[in-house]
Amino acid sequence: QVRLVQSGGGTVQAGGSLRLSCAASGATFSRYCWAWFRQTPGKEREWVGDINVDGNPRYTDSVKGRFTISKDNAKNILYLQMNSLKLEDTAMYYCAARSSYYCPSNLPILAAEFRDWGEGAQVSVSS
Repeated sequence: QVRLVQSGGGTVQAGGSLRLSCAASGATFSRYCWAWFRQTPGKEREWVGDINVDGNPRYTDSVKGRFTISKDNAKNILYLQMNSLKLEDTAMYYCAARSSYYCPSNLPILAAEFRDWGEGAQVSVSS
């Protein structure tokens, strides 16, 4: 069974940076598709981006150029580096795993396509 433990998050002023981490166990880390989602109250979980076996990340348009997804296969850790944060980035952020070499190809990427989830980390951006 895959276990995902998140760390990071917090409150930052607009324009600032935060990094989220997601430590995985119980999975062959290098053979999974890994993703980040976010969710605000009353809304569905939104795909932020993902990274496949090749290490090539993809992002939703609203975070392109500001967020970076990376992974350390040796340490089994997934990262989300968030720069130039905006008020609208405020959300609960979740890491997710899919037992597949490649991430889903068709946009939009749905939360239902991922089976394993971290517990979430709150990111709050203030003015």
